[in-house]
Amino acid sequence: MRITQKTLQKMRDTGEKISALTCYDASFASLLENSGVDILLVGDSLGNVLQGEKTTLSVTLDDMLYHTGCVARGSSKAFIMADMPFGTSQVSPENTFENAAELISAGASMVKIEGGRVMAETIKFLSLRGIPVCAHIGLMPQSVHMLGGYKVQGKSINQANQLLEDAVILEEAGAGMLLMETIPAILAKKITKKLVIPTIGIGAGVDCDAQVLVLYDILGIYSGKKSKFIKNFMDDAGSINEAVENYVKEVKSKKFPKSEHGF
Repeated sequence: MRITQKTLQKMRDTGEKISALTCYDASFASLLENSGVDILLVGDSLGNVLQGEKTTLSVTLDDMLYHTGCVARGSSKAFIMADMPFGTSQVSPENTFENAAELISAGASMVKIEGGRVMAETIKFLSLRGIPVCAHIGLMPQSVHMLGGYKVQGKSINQANQLLEDAVILEEAGAGMLLMETIPAILAKKITKKLVIPTIGIGAGVDCDAQVLVLYDILGIYSGKKSKFIKNFMDDAGSINEAVENYVKEVKSKKFPKSEHGF
């Protein structure tokens, strides 16, 4: 039976941790969900790990449609979330709806949109018209040039207060989930307690309702400097299946992330 948004909300309400990983193809979709992963995120991170780009900004809607379809065809149980790539949600709510509808038609159950309160009108427009949305705050890779690089967000009191306010506004606008990236764990915990919807963390501490990482990162496939929030689950595993299963177990039991993985 397919995991739904209601399933994830119930997991959040009962205190069961939610596991998520990025996924870009049918084979891994089947492997991940059979290893216990709840959410498959078709991320625009494919620009980095599949296409070799330095940022996610060049990923197109056609790219996302292709990979969302691949994941959907390989999955029968997991909840599928798809990123809206750069330039497809920073337009009018009407145009954003058209782009989001294509991702839903390709097999996504929810779209993810980067941006704080500025995206509230768009999220409301989509949610009122039947498209579930996960909002994304904190470090937003599509805004890397505005942010001055991949830096921790919400460190100052003013920044922290703004992120908290953004989270509340986005929930009130109709967001069904909220992803927080690379923010202090204490702030993520405060936001999670404030909201009713499930929160997803990446580099945001153990108290988020869900954890997500890039699949390639947990398998130890990365170049350059390793991000602080990454753990290579292949180190103690004899196979990819075992590595993914260990990731799921550690998320569910709150053994991951540890304080060393946070900010």
